[in-house]
Amino acid sequence: MHQRDGIRGPVRLILAVSVVAALATQLAACSDDSTPSGTASKAASAASKAASAVSEAATRAGDAVASATAEAGRKFDEFKGGVDAKSEVKTAGTASPDSDGRATVKVTATNPTSSAKSYVVQVDFRDQSGNLLDTTVVTVDDVAGGGSKDATARSNRSLTGDVKADVARAARH
Repeated sequence: MHQRDGIRGPVRLILAVSVVAALATQLAACSDDSTPSGTASKAASAASKAASAVSEAATRAGDAVASATAEAGRKFDEFKGGVDAKSEVKTAGTASPDSDGRATVKVTATNPTSSAKSYVVQVDFRDQSGNLLDTTVVTVDDVAGGGSKDATARSNRSLTGDVKADVARAARH
């Protein structure tokens, strides 16, 4: 993870809370209690609730990515005797949403050896800024020697916006 990736989340959280607090102040000003202290109290309460909600959502999203990353690590640990094959695997690049809103992307493994091989591939889903949204592992079994075979990687949860997919790592055996 780049140092700037660790900064983006808190900066976005602060910006989101600031926007919500500004909106809460405007809404509170429209209430029946138009005294300055009543308006300020309502705005502070609304901003506090909004900050809690944003913080909780950010925590859940971070937990989901951490869980998916841990699961990817476990799957790679199960794949014994593999050699690095990242250069032999490509994604279509841009992910498409399926009917559940999960991101999907075609993964192609090209086997340069003379015998059939199987691949395990970790695919990372990222937003346009490069922030990690999710990660998953897909296997591509029995790729013929000198041949290619496709599989589909699917995110673990719904993702919105323009989502890019790339090969984080791949191994073959």
